Amino acid sequence: MNNLNKYNAKRNFKKTKEPKGQKRSSSKKLRFVVQHHLARRDHYDLRLEYDGVLKSFAVPKGPSYNPKDKRLAIMVEDHPLAYRNFEGTIPKGEYGGGTVMLFDYGYWEPLKDSQIDFKKGPIKFTLKGQRLKGSWTLVKIEKDNWLLIKENDEYLNYTNINNYKRSIKTNRTMEEIANNKKPKAKTSLKNNIICGVTITNPQKVIFKNPKITKLDIALYYHKIAKRMLPFIENRLLSTIRCPDGYQGEKFFKKHFENNPYLGKVTIPNKEGKREDYYYIKDEQGLIYEVQMNSYEFHVWGSKITDLNHPDLMVFDLDPDEGLSINKVKEGVKDLKNILKEFNLKSYLKTSGGKGYHVMVPITKKMTWKEFRKIAQNIAKLMEARYPDKYTSNIRLEARKNKIFIDWERNTKGATSVAAYSLRLKNKPSISMPISWNKLNYIKPNEITIKKML
Repeated sequence: MNNLNKYNAKRNFKKTKEPKGQKRSSSKKLRFVVQHHLARRDHYDLRLEYDGVLKSFAVPKGPSYNPKDKRLAIMVEDHPLAYRNFEGTIPKGEYGGGTVMLFDYGYWEPLKDSQIDFKKGPIKFTLKGQRLKGSWTLVKIEKDNWLLIKENDEYLNYTNINNYKRSIKTNRTMEEIANNKKPKAKTSLKNNIICGVTITNPQKVIFKNPKITKLDIALYYHKIAKRMLPFIENRLLSTIRCPDGYQGEKFFKKHFENNPYLGKVTIPNKEGKREDYYYIKDEQGLIYEVQMNSYEFHVWGSKITDLNHPDLMVFDLDPDEGLSINKVKEGVKDLKNILKEFNLKSYLKTSGGKGYHVMVPITKKMTWKEFRKIAQNIAKLMEARYPDKYTSNIRLEARKNKIFIDWERNTKGATSVAAYSLRLKNKPSISMPISWNKLNYIKPNEITIKKML
């Protein structure tokens, strides 16, 4: 007797393409899958690998990133491990008849202070998927009824799962799966493979005016990669992901996802908990991130080979509302002259937003504390020398009719937008390095994807 008898008894495998129930050995890393199941009632199925099977829960409203949403999760029969790959249709009249779409998959692990008890609970665990991340708890309330609750962590209110309409594996919609169609986004697949990465949903509009698609952005990064990679490769980074166009929901992504294209570094956070961060090694990694809807790239001020010794200082000149662009350009020149007094060479780039970034490569080895203090002192010197023009204080009231010399990005773990990165603002502008003699002619958000190319 095994605990898949109930699963097998409910299904006629001559009619359904679901896998037969055979118990297997669990892998060292426990896997999970979430399937969107459009049956008699629309719901999501959460399945957690344990003891050679998938422990399964039907979640009528699906998981929520809001801890206030205590989602009902009904425990159903165990499913075989092979079910984690199932996507397709179950014939009408059969048990669970309807359409099944792979919503997310990855690995899960219990939290250190939690026991795995699928009879009594509670079970506290971490999901490491592409759409579902962070800590969750399953709490038993009665019989087979449990509650699935998001824990308070860095992924709080991360996204709304209703934003995802396509399969994580095949990029098909429910309708395309039901009709056994190929995804619309893959009709001209040959043209949508860049550096070995397939760009799914390539015609998705990210900017409406001018119209810029996901494929346009992928091709931009492909064409600019040789120039951009020296600024981003082997630096820990954060990206801004934007699954539904720049006016849709956006979120920061800084933790490693299990995939072959990216590098991983494990470092402790402020609480001492070890976390996996990631970096781009080459163009394939860059294009992979675009495929995952990451369009804006922000980098650390140190390299992965020496995380504790920064090598790139950045100053962001952020003007108060209403200040003229000429005042900002004047500020850039004043900052350059102060840096020159200390024999610090600098280069300039547009922010892609309201101001300019002055970048200072640092060759002397120093700690982050020393590095941050130097940056602060330079900003304070500007403030002292020109008190009516600049402030080193981040508070908005201190910024009135002045330019904030933002030095605070020069801190371990802080990031600044990378050279050649697209900005997800009201137009597809680029943060682009420019020569000093172009300062008078180029506005901070003037360079767009099309102008750059």
